[in-house]
Amino acid sequence: MDSYLNSIIKQFEYYKLLGEKSFSQISEEDIHWTNNNDDNNSIAVLVKHIVGNMFSRFTNFLTEDGEKSWRKRDQEFIDTYADKTEMIASWNEGWNCLFEAIKPLTSDDLEQIVYIRNQGHTVIEAINRQLMHYAYHIGQIVLLAKMKAGDKWKSLSIPKGESTTYNADKFSNEKGRRHFTEDL
Repeated sequence: MDSYLNSIIKQFEYYKLLGEKSFSQISEEDIHWTNNNDDNNSIAVLVKHIVGNMFSRFTNFLTEDGEKSWRKRDQEFIDTYADKTEMIASWNEGWNCLFEAIKPLTSDDLEQIVYIRNQGHTVIEAINRQLMHYAYHIGQIVLLAKMKAGDKWKSLSIPKGESTTYNADKFSNEKGRRHFTEDL
């Protein structure tokens, strides 16, 4: 179970990094852009929603329901960040809340039951639920940033046409246990 805890922290760090690498490739105005549809979310709105979810889920993670009475979820879908600096500061606050909740966990905590809207989850299930939720929205952020950056976009994974070179480099190393994020 310790390997689960270490792995999940690295996975969350990886998705945080994907968001940050996306933010670095777009302009101030790009964080507010949507694809000509009021139902679509901008990067700023996606960040606001992720952050609101993080605060709700991970504040008093082991002792309170993950859907806090003070959360105003519908307000998360209104773009209110003044600029990219404010958005990134909020992003970091949300991630700090998450990491402060999960880094102290021990193997003994993982089978404990926590609640989200009165639905019981083991700590493992709750963490996995949030990891997938954030990965879903961070994928949306990456796509929006890539659309706005256009030809200037720098790939966040193996660039098209470079798989053979990438794999040759990986297979030139000795087999060993390591997390894929260690190379980032």
